[in-house]
Amino acid sequence: MLAYTGLETVANLAEETREPGVNLPRSVFSALGLVVVVTYVVLFLLLDSVLLPLKAIVMNLLSITASYGALVWIFQDGHLASWLDFTPGPIQTATPIIMFCLVFGLSMDYEVLLLSRVREEYERSEDNAGAVVVGLERTGRLITGAAAIMAAVFFGFGLARSVVIQAVGVGIGVAVVVDATIVRALLVPATMRLMGRWNWWRPAWLTLRPWRRASGVAANRS
Repeated sequence: MLAYTGLETVANLAEETREPGVNLPRSVFSALGLVVVVTYVVLFLLLDSVLLPLKAIVMNLLSITASYGALVWIFQDGHLASWLDFTPGPIQTATPIIMFCLVFGLSMDYEVLLLSRVREEYERSEDNAGAVVVGLERTGRLITGAAAIMAAVFFGFGLARSVVIQAVGVGIGVAVVVDATIVRALLVPATMRLMGRWNWWRPAWLTLRPWRRASGVAANRS
């Protein structure tokens, strides 16, 4: 439900940019697209996989849309208005953009931490299921602790006097909690387990780092 409401927020933002009174540059969406493309390329170079970077981006967008849904439910529809002491109203246009940049970076940080550990274990054992289990075991506590600290900090913004600061803080806090629990602890390991060896698939002409597999073989032999 939160993710669906978040998608509506994105659609409304796109509609607002076409209104004459809104000065939001269209280049904003080009910049956001550039962030996604560069992230995909960097993750491909890190993981040597075509599908894992795409999955990581989809999972990040899921966390972001869930936070947008919470933003609408709390600040536009007016739930928790008495607790946070604000007047409900439309979401300012810049708020979802700021949240996208911050949440995308934070979520990708957790994703890189988890997937890089899974990749290392897979190179060592070539067992996808075992690598996912070990990767989650080794990074789960670290991700949970970091997310708890970040969520506490951002939820603290809800005590601010400015509605914009409240919205950004609470929205990012919700995104961090969703990302560290539902996404990283459940959805990412489950999808990687179901995808099996497809996690590490890439066309032969995209094999950019044969030295990595060779070094892995040498390490196993030693």
